[in-house]
Amino acid sequence: MSELRPDIPPSVPVSADHRPRLAFLYSLPIGALGGLIGLGGAEFRLPVLVGPLGYAAGQAVPLNLAVSLVTVLASLAIRSGTLSFASVVPLLPVVSSLVGGAVVTAFWGASLAGRLSNEQLERVILVLLVVIGVALVVEGLLPSQLPAFLPPDLGWRVAAGVAFGLVIGLVSSLLGVAGGEIIIPTLVFAFGADIKSAGTASLLVSLPTVLVGVLKYNSRGAFAKREVFGQMVIPMGIGSVVGAVVGGLLVGAVSASALKVGLGIILNISAWRVFRSKHGKG
Repeated sequence: MSELRPDIPPSVPVSADHRPRLAFLYSLPIGALGGLIGLGGAEFRLPVLVGPLGYAAGQAVPLNLAVSLVTVLASLAIRSGTLSFASVVPLLPVVSSLVGGAVVTAFWGASLAGRLSNEQLERVILVLLVVIGVALVVEGLLPSQLPAFLPPDLGWRVAAGVAFGLVIGLVSSLLGVAGGEIIIPTLVFAFGADIKSAGTASLLVSLPTVLVGVLKYNSRGAFAKREVFGQMVIPMGIGSVVGAVVGGLLVGAVSASALKVGLGIILNISAWRVFRSKHGKG
Protein backbone atom coordinates (compact mmCIF):
# COMPACT_ATOMS: atom_id res chain seq x y z
CA MET A 1 0.00 0.00 0.00
CA SER A 2 1.19 3.52 -0.86
CA GLU A 3 2.34 5.73 2.00
CA LEU A 4 0.58 8.77 0.52
CA ARG A 5 -1.99 7.62 -2.02
CA PRO A 6 -3.42 4.10 -1.88
CA ASP A 7 -4.02 4.08 -5.66
CA ILE A 8 -0.31 4.50 -6.43
CA PRO A 9 2.03 1.61 -5.64
CA PRO A 10 5.56 2.39 -4.44
CA SER A 11 8.04 2.62 -7.30
CA VAL A 12 10.85 0.66 -5.65
CA PRO A 13 10.59 -1.10 -2.28
CA VAL A 14 12.75 0.78 0.21
CA SER A 15 12.82 -0.07 3.89
CA ALA A 16 11.07 2.57 6.02
CA ASP A 17 13.94 2.21 8.51
CA HIS A 18 16.47 3.25 5.86
CA ARG A 19 14.53 6.12 4.31
CA PRO A 20 15.21 8.82 6.95
CA ARG A 21 18.98 8.23 6.78
CA LEU A 22 19.02 8.07 2.99
CA ALA A 23 16.82 11.18 2.74
CA PHE A 24 19.21 13.13 4.95
CA LEU A 25 22.35 11.92 3.15
CA TYR A 26 21.01 12.60 -0.33
CA SER A 27 19.72 16.04 0.61
CA LEU A 28 23.09 17.26 1.95
CA PRO A 29 24.94 17.51 -1.41
CA ILE A 30 21.76 18.64 -3.18
CA GLY A 31 21.32 21.44 -0.66
CA ALA A 32 25.00 22.40 -0.91
CA LEU A 33 24.85 22.64 -4.70
CA GLY A 34 21.65 24.64 -4.45
CA GLY A 35 23.29 26.97 -1.94
CA LEU A 36 26.21 27.54 -4.30
CA ILE A 37 23.91 28.81 -7.05
CA GLY A 38 21.30 30.43 -4.81
CA LEU A 39 18.52 27.86 -5.22
CA GLY A 40 16.85 25.36 -2.92
CA GLY A 41 17.68 22.30 -5.01
CA ALA A 42 14.11 20.91 -5.09
CA GLU A 43 14.36 20.17 -8.80
CA PHE A 44 17.25 17.82 -8.00
CA ARG A 45 15.45 16.23 -5.04
CA LEU A 46 12.58 15.00 -7.18
CA PRO A 47 14.59 12.46 -9.24
CA VAL A 48 16.10 11.20 -5.96
CA LEU A 49 12.67 10.76 -4.37
CA VAL A 50 11.45 8.81 -7.39
CA GLY A 51 14.69 6.93 -8.06
CA PRO A 52 16.81 5.83 -5.06
CA LEU A 53 14.13 6.53 -2.42
CA GLY A 54 11.49 4.57 -4.30
CA TYR A 55 8.45 6.84 -4.33
CA ALA A 56 6.00 6.97 -7.21
CA ALA A 57 5.71 10.37 -8.90
CA GLY A 58 2.31 11.03 -7.34
CA GLN A 59 3.85 10.52 -3.90
CA ALA A 60 7.12 12.32 -4.56
CA VAL A 61 5.64 15.65 -5.67
CA PRO A 62 3.75 16.51 -2.44
CA LEU A 63 6.70 15.25 -0.38
CA ASN A 64 9.05 17.49 -2.34
CA LEU A 65 6.69 20.41 -1.85
CA ALA A 66 6.58 19.83 1.91
CA VAL A 67 10.39 19.76 2.04
CA SER A 68 10.43 22.95 -0.03
CA LEU A 69 8.21 24.62 2.56
CA VAL A 70 10.72 23.70 5.27
CA THR A 71 13.64 25.10 3.26
CA VAL A 72 11.80 28.34 2.39
CA LEU A 73 10.92 28.98 6.04
CA ALA A 74 14.51 28.26 7.10
CA SER A 75 15.91 30.53 4.38
CA LEU A 76 13.61 33.38 5.40
CA ALA A 77 14.65 32.97 9.05
CA ILE A 78 18.34 33.02 8.10
CA ARG A 79 18.00 36.02 5.78
CA SER A 80 15.95 38.01 8.31
CA GLY A 81 18.95 38.02 10.63
CA THR A 82 21.52 39.05 8.04
CA LEU A 83 19.78 41.15 5.38
CA SER A 84 17.49 44.13 5.32
CA PHE A 85 14.19 43.67 3.52
CA ALA A 86 14.26 47.38 2.60
CA SER A 87 15.84 46.54 -0.75
CA VAL A 88 12.74 44.52 -1.65
CA VAL A 89 10.30 47.41 -1.06
CA PRO A 90 10.62 48.79 -4.64
CA LEU A 91 9.79 45.29 -5.90
CA LEU A 92 6.61 44.90 -3.83
CA PRO A 93 4.18 45.61 -6.72
CA VAL A 94 5.95 42.95 -8.79
CA VAL A 95 6.14 40.53 -5.85
CA SER A 96 2.44 41.00 -5.12
CA SER A 97 1.47 40.36 -8.74
CA LEU A 98 3.68 37.27 -8.89
CA VAL A 99 2.04 35.93 -5.72
CA GLY A 100 -1.42 36.71 -7.07
CA GLY A 101 -0.85 34.62 -10.18
CA ALA A 102 1.15 31.87 -8.47
CA VAL A 103 -1.33 30.97 -5.72
CA VAL A 104 -4.10 30.48 -8.27
CA THR A 105 -2.20 27.93 -10.33
CA ALA A 106 -0.57 26.36 -7.26
CA PHE A 107 -4.08 25.48 -6.07
CA TRP A 108 -5.20 24.33 -9.52
CA GLY A 109 -1.98 22.47 -10.26
CA ALA A 110 -2.25 20.39 -7.08
CA SER A 111 -5.76 19.42 -8.13
CA LEU A 112 -4.55 18.59 -11.64
CA ALA A 113 -1.73 16.41 -10.32
CA GLY A 114 -4.27 14.43 -8.31
CA ARG A 115 -6.31 13.71 -11.45
CA LEU A 116 -3.38 12.60 -13.60
CA SER A 117 -2.31 8.97 -13.73
CA ASN A 118 1.18 8.22 -12.46
CA GLU A 119 2.47 7.77 -16.04
CA GLN A 120 0.92 11.05 -17.19
CA LEU A 121 2.43 12.88 -14.21
CA GLU A 122 5.84 11.35 -14.98
CA ARG A 123 5.65 12.69 -18.55
CA VAL A 124 4.77 16.18 -17.27
CA ILE A 125 7.59 16.07 -14.71
CA LEU A 126 10.11 14.96 -17.33
CA VAL A 127 9.21 17.83 -19.65
CA LEU A 128 9.31 20.44 -16.87
CA LEU A 129 12.64 19.21 -15.47
CA VAL A 130 14.22 19.23 -18.92
CA VAL A 131 12.96 22.81 -19.47
CA ILE A 132 14.42 23.87 -16.11
CA GLY A 133 17.71 22.13 -16.93
CA VAL A 134 17.94 23.99 -20.24
CA ALA A 135 17.04 27.26 -18.48
CA LEU A 136 19.89 26.71 -15.98
CA VAL A 137 22.35 26.20 -18.85
CA VAL A 138 21.13 29.34 -20.66
CA GLU A 139 21.21 31.40 -17.47
CA GLY A 140 24.74 30.22 -16.75
CA LEU A 141 25.87 31.42 -20.20
CA LEU A 142 24.21 34.85 -19.91
CA PRO A 143 25.88 37.89 -18.29
CA SER A 144 25.09 38.22 -14.59
CA GLN A 145 23.28 41.54 -15.12
CA LEU A 146 21.24 42.65 -18.11
CA PRO A 147 18.87 45.59 -18.56
CA ALA A 148 15.28 44.76 -17.68
CA PHE A 149 13.49 43.67 -20.84
CA LEU A 150 10.14 44.95 -19.53
CA PRO A 151 9.33 48.68 -19.67
CA PRO A 152 9.25 50.54 -16.32
CA ASP A 153 5.51 51.25 -16.61
CA LEU A 154 3.76 49.86 -13.51
CA GLY A 155 0.81 48.49 -15.47
CA TRP A 156 3.10 46.45 -17.73
CA ARG A 157 5.00 45.11 -14.75
CA VAL A 158 1.95 44.09 -12.77
CA ALA A 159 0.35 42.38 -15.77
CA ALA A 160 3.59 40.59 -16.59
CA GLY A 161 4.00 39.64 -12.92
CA VAL A 162 0.61 37.95 -12.87
CA ALA A 163 1.42 36.10 -16.11
CA PHE A 164 4.80 34.92 -14.81
CA GLY A 165 3.16 34.01 -11.49
CA LEU A 166 0.68 31.72 -13.24
CA VAL A 167 3.59 29.76 -14.70
CA ILE A 168 5.51 29.73 -11.40
CA GLY A 169 2.57 28.39 -9.40
CA LEU A 170 1.87 25.62 -11.90
CA VAL A 171 5.50 24.48 -11.99
CA SER A 172 5.69 24.64 -8.20
CA SER A 173 2.65 22.44 -7.64
CA LEU A 174 3.50 19.90 -10.36
CA LEU A 175 7.16 19.48 -9.35
CA GLY A 176 6.96 20.25 -5.64
CA VAL A 177 9.49 23.07 -5.92
CA ALA A 178 9.65 26.52 -4.35
CA GLY A 179 10.09 28.01 -7.81
CA GLY A 180 13.29 29.96 -7.21
CA GLU A 181 14.80 28.53 -10.40
CA ILE A 182 12.11 30.50 -12.27
CA ILE A 183 11.43 33.41 -9.93
CA ILE A 184 15.00 34.67 -9.56
CA PRO A 185 15.82 34.80 -13.31
CA THR A 186 12.42 36.41 -13.90
CA LEU A 187 13.11 39.15 -11.35
CA VAL A 188 16.65 39.73 -12.62
CA PHE A 189 16.16 39.60 -16.38
CA ALA A 190 12.54 40.72 -16.75
CA PHE A 191 12.32 43.30 -13.98
CA GLY A 192 15.97 44.34 -13.58
CA ALA A 193 16.33 43.40 -9.90
CA ASP A 194 19.79 42.88 -8.42
CA ILE A 195 20.60 39.29 -7.52
CA LYS A 196 20.47 39.76 -3.71
CA SER A 197 17.10 41.52 -3.76
CA ALA A 198 15.82 38.90 -6.21
CA GLY A 199 16.85 36.12 -3.83
CA THR A 200 14.91 37.64 -0.93
CA ALA A 201 11.91 38.55 -3.09
CA SER A 202 11.90 35.00 -4.45
CA LEU A 203 11.36 33.64 -0.94
CA LEU A 204 8.48 36.05 -0.37
CA VAL A 205 6.83 34.74 -3.54
CA SER A 206 7.65 31.11 -2.80
CA LEU A 207 6.22 31.00 0.74
CA PRO A 208 2.53 31.58 -0.08
CA THR A 209 2.84 29.61 -3.32
CA VAL A 210 4.27 26.52 -1.63
CA LEU A 211 1.95 26.85 1.37
CA VAL A 212 -1.14 26.86 -0.86
CA GLY A 213 0.17 23.80 -2.71
CA VAL A 214 0.88 21.90 0.51
CA LEU A 215 -2.55 22.73 1.94
CA LYS A 216 -4.27 21.63 -1.26
CA TYR A 217 -2.32 18.36 -1.40
CA ASN A 218 -3.11 17.81 2.27
CA SER A 219 -6.85 18.31 1.61
CA ARG A 220 -6.59 15.61 -1.05
CA GLY A 221 -5.11 13.16 1.47
CA ALA A 222 -1.49 13.31 0.31
CA PHE A 223 -0.22 13.41 3.90
CA ALA A 224 -2.82 11.12 5.45
CA LYS A 225 -0.07 9.01 7.04
CA ARG A 226 1.67 11.49 9.31
CA GLU A 227 4.70 9.26 9.86
CA VAL A 228 5.90 10.30 6.41
CA PHE A 229 6.99 13.60 7.97
CA GLY A 230 9.39 11.83 10.33
CA GLN A 231 10.55 9.37 7.68
CA MET A 232 11.13 11.82 4.85
CA VAL A 233 10.10 15.48 5.15
CA ILE A 234 11.98 16.34 8.38
CA PRO A 235 15.28 14.52 7.64
CA MET A 236 15.30 15.72 4.03
CA GLY A 237 14.41 19.24 5.12
CA ILE A 238 17.19 19.31 7.74
CA GLY A 239 19.71 17.92 5.27
CA SER A 240 18.68 20.46 2.63
CA VAL A 241 19.03 23.38 5.04
CA VAL A 242 22.40 22.19 6.39
CA GLY A 243 23.66 21.59 2.86
CA ALA A 244 22.42 25.02 1.70
CA VAL A 245 24.27 26.73 4.57
CA VAL A 246 27.48 24.89 3.66
CA GLY A 247 26.99 25.78 0.01
CA GLY A 248 26.40 29.41 0.92
CA LEU A 249 29.69 29.50 2.82
CA LEU A 250 31.49 28.16 -0.26
CA VAL A 251 30.07 30.76 -2.65
CA GLY A 252 32.95 32.17 -4.66
CA ALA A 253 34.97 28.97 -4.51
CA VAL A 254 33.36 27.80 -7.73
CA SER A 255 32.06 29.82 -10.65
CA ALA A 256 28.28 29.98 -10.22
CA SER A 257 27.81 30.33 -13.98
CA ALA A 258 29.87 27.24 -14.77
CA LEU A 259 28.10 25.34 -12.01
CA LYS A 260 24.68 26.24 -13.42
CA VAL A 261 25.68 24.95 -16.83
CA GLY A 262 26.97 21.71 -15.34
CA LEU A 263 23.96 21.23 -13.07
CA GLY A 264 21.57 21.97 -15.91
CA ILE A 265 23.16 19.19 -17.95
CA ILE A 266 23.13 16.81 -14.95
CA LEU A 267 19.47 17.61 -14.28
CA ASN A 268 18.53 16.78 -17.86
CA ILE A 269 20.43 13.50 -17.76
CA SER A 270 19.08 12.42 -14.37
CA ALA A 271 15.50 13.42 -15.23
CA TRP A 272 15.66 11.49 -18.48
CA ARG A 273 17.19 8.42 -16.87
CA VAL A 274 14.74 8.30 -13.94
CA PHE A 275 11.46 9.29 -15.55
CA ARG A 276 11.96 8.06 -19.10
CA SER A 277 13.26 4.68 -17.98
CA LYS A 278 10.37 4.30 -15.51
CA HIS A 279 7.88 5.12 -18.24
CA GLY A 280 9.54 2.59 -20.49
CA LYS A 281 9.15 -0.08 -17.79
CA GLY A 282 5.50 0.84 -17.41
